[in-house]
Amino acid sequence: MAIIELVLKRAGRLALTVFLISTIVFVTIRVIPGDPARTVAGMEASEQQVRAVRARLGIDQPLGAQYRSWLWASLRLDFGTSFFSNDRVIDLILQRFPLTAMLALLSFVLALLLAIPIGVLAAVKRWTIWDGLGLLFAQVGMAIPGFWLAIMLLLLFSVRLGWFPLFGAGTAAHWVLPVIALATERAAVLVRFVRSSVTEELEKEYVLAAESKGFSMQRVVFGHALRNALLPVITIAGIQFGYLLGGAVIIEQVFSLPGLGRLFLSAIHGRDFPVIQGGVVFVALVFSVTNFAADVLYAVINPRIRVG
Repeated sequence: MAIIELVLKRAGRLALTVFLISTIVFVTIRVIPGDPARTVAGMEASEQQVRAVRARLGIDQPLGAQYRSWLWASLRLDFGTSFFSNDRVIDLILQRFPLTAMLALLSFVLALLLAIPIGVLAAVKRWTIWDGLGLLFAQVGMAIPGFWLAIMLLLLFSVRLGWFPLFGAGTAAHWVLPVIALATERAAVLVRFVRSSVTEELEKEYVLAAESKGFSMQRVVFGHALRNALLPVITIAGIQFGYLLGGAVIIEQVFSLPGLGRLFLSAIHGRDFPVIQGGVVFVALVFSVTNFAADVLYAVINPRIRVG
């Protein structure tokens, strides 16, 4: 029963989050100066032609009517059509999303592969040089902006050394630098949580009892402490995966990857309302669903919540 209640609460929070984001995006892009109808019609178009374009795009209606129409359509994932290409927005997003999702997923895997060993080593070797190096990685990784790291990696390994291609996504080599640039900051965040969680578990009585029985430190850590220490990390990892989706949009610009980032940037430049609205809501929905899944998974595998 406890898990069911938690799922219902998280589902309600998910729906409220997406609703609020949809509303904020709708209002925000309409208070930004500029007229998309003028952009579509052309700077040399007459006022009559601009009014005709406004009527065709539906932006001549009252804001209340536009909002109700937008909200009802977005519930069905119908974000309208692009002002410029006349393609369905959801089709444009789904064409680009696989690349962005792959970039985020590979970065997420790399972040875990870095964070868990470094965090565990720092917790086991507290107040030693290994702990200091782990904390140094965490501090530096969080301090360096992802886009700056991406530019530095590109200049060093692509321009100067020529080890990796500059742009594109055609081969595995194209993915190496974007994945490293995107994963570093998330790995740094996770290192701190893993270290803190493992440290807390190592101080509990069941670990002390295992040590008193003569179990090796390796068995105590990986057979007992780590399994419990990773439980609270699951929720944090889910949030970090959501951040990776947002970060991927920026990293794609640096490496010229044809994902959601380039689609959204061109839409912002052209004030393509449907693409901007649909893109933000879509990313917010994926972010919220990911967090929802992490919360539910944590509840399922955590005995304390199952017992309720």
